[in-house]
Amino acid sequence: MNWLNSEAFVLFDQHILWSDMVGNILGLVGLALGWRRSIWSWPVQFLSGLILFGAFFGHLTGSAGKQAVVMTVALYGWWQWNRSKGEAGDGHIVPRFASWRERAAMVGAAAVGTVAVALLFKAYPTLSWDPWPDAYIFVGTIVAMYAQARGMVEFWFAWLLVDLVGVPLNFANGYAFSGFVYVIYGALVLWGMRDWWLRSRNGARPTLEGAPA
Repeated sequence: MNWLNSEAFVLFDQHILWSDMVGNILGLVGLALGWRRSIWSWPVQFLSGLILFGAFFGHLTGSAGKQAVVMTVALYGWWQWNRSKGEAGDGHIVPRFASWRERAAMVGAAAVGTVAVALLFKAYPTLSWDPWPDAYIFVGTIVAMYAQARGMVEFWFAWLLVDLVGVPLNFANGYAFSGFVYVIYGALVLWGMRDWWLRSRNGARPTLEGAPA
């Protein structure tokens, strides 16, 4: 796995590692597949986590641990979508808006989780270079993936909130490549949000033969 931590190229004076490049590209592909409601979104997200886990394992324990959690949620998403994929006439899941109780639970979990993870990062400085933003992004990612697994339109809003911190944070710390990737994430999030929003209004009504999906 040493090749994952080797340099792929230099962009904007930033040394891009193979692990960063491949992981970011797979993350974009996974999000695009999520927009299309393809169940293959989950294996791609799992593979992205696996590659980054292999890159971090042995020298960046905290980062490797975070990827292990991401892979676990990806497995849950795969299982959940397999159970729900027949609900729509086109064979995919049916997007829906979360109930107010579900929204409150996710917001509460995000707030408590961010504080708990940030305090853990502060107690063990080797786990993170910037505890609070790192905890916010990590917990926000998990909440977004959970909402995606449940087919909630709010999963796009969660990703957007993650991007609002991820973009300026990466640029401010000199990670221009990662910052541009987060900008692309933002564009995909807006398009995906619109698509799921419109589909949620149609519910589980069957698609007429010959009608556009």
